[in-house]
Amino acid sequence: MIAVIGLLIGIVGGLLLQPTVPTELQPYLPIAVVAALDALFGGLRAMLDGIFDDRVFLISFLSNVVVAALIVFLGDQLGVGSQLSTAVVVVLGIRIFSNAASIRRHLFKA
Repeated sequence: MIAVIGLLIGIVGGLLLQPTVPTELQPYLPIAVVAALDALFGGLRAMLDGIFDDRVFLISFLSNVVVAALIVFLGDQLGVGSQLSTAVVVVLGIRIFSNAASIRRHLFKA
């Protein structure tokens, strides 16, 4: 219940305050969102499998975002930022779809 209230407060706060992302950080935002979605779907899958651990979820969430951002930062420094960004999105996208398929199988017993 607390998580739902926090989510609602975050959504309303975001809509009212309309925060902006600094130009230097804009290339990292989509990668961070995809990494966070990967952790979210992984946590949902773990919850449905009955093995969810909040510490593991938090560490997975934070480490996914940090590692993905570091990979993109390294790519920017090497001059291949867009290619590494694409690679990160592809890898995390595969994981998201894999977790979504597992969730679907669990929910529909297929």
